[in-house]
Amino acid sequence: MVGWLLSFIFAAFMLGASALLKLAGMAAAAQTMADLGWSDAPVFWIGVMEAGFTILFLWNRTAVLGAVLMMGILGGAMVTQIRADSSLFSHILFSIYLGAVMWGGLWLRDPSVRAILPLRRV
Repeated sequence: MVGWLLSFIFAAFMLGASALLKLAGMAAAAQTMADLGWSDAPVFWIGVMEAGFTILFLWNRTAVLGAVLMMGILGGAMVTQIRADSSLFSHILFSIYLGAVMWGGLWLRDPSVRAILPLRRV
């Protein structure tokens, strides 16, 4: 139950605060990309990838694939924030926070992920 809650929180953020803005062609999405040094970024297609990877993540059969692909997007976002000399805790590490929520939710909801990444006693 907690795993699905974390997964839906992650998905709601990715779809509502990121992908939707890009898919709707909102000026704020393009301006943000330009401010980060990507004035010619294919904003719409980035939104398509974000939405698609999020949907893959929510479907049990493709959840791990969606999580791995989403980490590519989040890694690119982190590198972009580093390149733009953004603040560490609020911008650069935000991708790590999102990835932790995503993988934490998947770990809690999928026994096969727990089998691959078990908690170990020290």
